[in-house]
Amino acid sequence: MSILEESFSSIHKKLHSKEIKVSELVDASYQRIHSVDDKVQAFLTLNEEGARAHAKKLDEALEKEETRGLLFGLPAGIKDNIVTKDLRTTCASQLLDNFDPLYDATVINKLAKAESVTVGKLNMDEFAMGSSNENSSYKATRNPWNTDYVPGGSSGGSAAAVASGEVVFSLGSDTGGSIRQPASYCGVVGLKPTYGRVSRYGLVAFASSLDQIGPITRTVEDNALVLGEIAGYSKQDSTSADVPVPDYLSGLNGDVKGLRIAVPKEYLGEGVSEDVKNAVYEALKVLESQGATWEEVSLPHSEYALSAYYLLASSEASANLARFDGVRYGVRAEDTNNLIDMYKRTRSEGFGEEVKRRIMLGTFALSSGYYDAYYKKALKARTLIKEDFDKIWEKYDVIIGPTAPTTAFKVGEKTDDPLTMYANDILTIPVNLAGVPAISIPCGFSEGLPIGLQMIAKPFAENTIYRAAYAYEQATGYYKEKPQL
Repeated sequence: MSILEESFSSIHKKLHSKEIKVSELVDASYQRIHSVDDKVQAFLTLNEEGARAHAKKLDEALEKEETRGLLFGLPAGIKDNIVTKDLRTTCASQLLDNFDPLYDATVINKLAKAESVTVGKLNMDEFAMGSSNENSSYKATRNPWNTDYVPGGSSGGSAAAVASGEVVFSLGSDTGGSIRQPASYCGVVGLKPTYGRVSRYGLVAFASSLDQIGPITRTVEDNALVLGEIAGYSKQDSTSADVPVPDYLSGLNGDVKGLRIAVPKEYLGEGVSEDVKNAVYEALKVLESQGATWEEVSLPHSEYALSAYYLLASSEASANLARFDGVRYGVRAEDTNNLIDMYKRTRSEGFGEEVKRRIMLGTFALSSGYYDAYYKKALKARTLIKEDFDKIWEKYDVIIGPTAPTTAFKVGEKTDDPLTMYANDILTIPVNLAGVPAISIPCGFSEGLPIGLQMIAKPFAENTIYRAAYAYEQATGYYKEKPQL
């Protein structure tokens, strides 16, 4: 087994016992990238020179015989919409093809404090708009389990890099399921934290009231470790919550006795494949055998989630993406006649089709005469969806269902049908609208492709999710399965 496939705690012990060096870990990561990334296509930019220099410094620091944190020396990949100082950040868009940020995002500063090593920036759907990673303006990332299939999106590069063993963990962003859905498709663990739990400072905004950064790892324990390092209040982000960050590892004891589980009938209805349904019911049996109880419930306003989400997210995107005009940073169209022509040409040439589609939809929804009919109505639907969740928390600890209606689909299968593509996020979107935390963990396979189980909890109850997810993970062992590239 590659050292990169071992748990964080195992790697930590080997580093401190001098069995391995940080530079050897980083070498192993780049060797794996150079070996398989021509098939996976997860990375957009590598940070080889900077990562190797950083690794050398960490090796020297380790000679001081001081105990370091559990993320010390670990090679990490960062989604390319999280800004990294002097390391190109493109959002997988031609519009930012030359953008080298002048500062680090809060999460990057936190990882630097934890002394992990950034090995590179990961591919994504352009400006995080997509569900398959086929909307990147550079290349389409492939699913490590079968490279004829998509890895999911928009954090497809982040999930694929972890699943293929190129890095030990990655950061993604989740606006409507963009961490959990690719985690499901790639058979890894992906958490979307409570809105405000992790600072969004330095995350290139898609929809500011929905976006959230979160970790992707191989195991629940490792995921909890990463969240513990990146969570917390930031004065640079007015939406970050000043709420204490608990010790997420303390509840990972495999004990779920008395856990009350709600299973929404809407999450197992039409459109969910039989294999996915069966995997969820089998997962419930496992948790039941460990002392948990479950009941079927209803989230009646879930049917409005998809419509409300695409109106709200697109409206926020139309405002957020107005800053990309070729004036201050990014690519600028050449040989233009005047300022207006420069704006038009820059945005027309720089943005891809999906981004343009969402900007147009959002601008329409916010326009005079349509604001009340669409945007305002979507806000009301969002409130009703959040109230549905609030009622569930009065009686239950977690909600469980599938992460995605099906396993991954083939590359190119849905690119000509945006509405069908949007429907792939139908089970993850309500979580973002309500601002609650949720995780996707592997719960089985269908025709060789992973199935994801989604667990949802009330705001700031990530520790409850981790406790339930860890108990299930340890009882089943699906996390031990690896794709054979």
